Amino acid sequence: MDYDPIKDRMGRFVARHPLLQRLFYGVLNMLFLRAWYVRRDVRRLLQRYPVTEPVRVLDAGTGFGQYAYFVAKNFPNAHVDAVDVKDIYLQRARAFVEKTPVGPQIDFRHDDLTDLQAEGPYDLIMSVDVMEHIADDRAVFGHFARVLRPGGHVIINTPSDQGGSDVQSENDESFIGEHVRDGYNLEALEDKLRAAGLAPVVSRYTYGPYGATAWRWLIKRPMQWLGATWASLVVLPLYYIVALPIGLWLNARDVAHENETGTGVIVIAQKPKN
Repeated sequence: MDYDPIKDRMGRFVARHPLLQRLFYGVLNMLFLRAWYVRRDVRRLLQRYPVTEPVRVLDAGTGFGQYAYFVAKNFPNAHVDAVDVKDIYLQRARAFVEKTPVGPQIDFRHDDLTDLQAEGPYDLIMSVDVMEHIADDRAVFGHFARVLRPGGHVIINTPSDQGGSDVQSENDESFIGEHVRDGYNLEALEDKLRAAGLAPVVSRYTYGPYGATAWRWLIKRPMQWLGATWASLVVLPLYYIVALPIGLWLNARDVAHENETGTGVIVIAQKPKN
């Protein structure tokens, strides 16, 4: 059972009304542990800038657009270029934000990260669960270094090679069907960023024992049920009455815990000022 077709079908449904889209963003931010880490780190980085100072952000592989929306909503001094290769994602996200107060702060554009046309310079680049979809990652990191302002940062969030994409062994098939790699070795990812001229300043494993359990409870199991039959939507509310409090507690524990290993990694790298 593939995760991505279910995700795309949900995207089509919530695009019917802005209220559904806003609710969808809220659910994604609540259930997906990666959003807990990424939003925390984005806040820490962008809060360094005075509110009167314009900030430019590149959302590299915006997908549903929830992180571009998060930045624009919480940082009125930020302008976001949200790029993706999937035009339908861009159309839906653009249609949503145009009906919100943050609409002028976000530009949605078709762009291929391996041949990035965006010029920059950017103060922050976000790449959230994107690099596992791209084979030529070295080209992407080179473009990130090119368009970053000296002193600017890039956040890379991606599955790790410690069971990322919910792969448990070499013989297991990935739960996520569109990935070109199951995950990154943390040190290898740091080395690729350094080779591009970016200096890692924060590197950590995510989805440790707590987060991996939450993923199975909050995401994988419901997705498997939906993959089997959409009639399971009837029972999912009852399931989440029990699973949601436990899963959110597990997510909170993962964020507070220093994981020695995990099925996800997040690296913040900086372009040297000199």
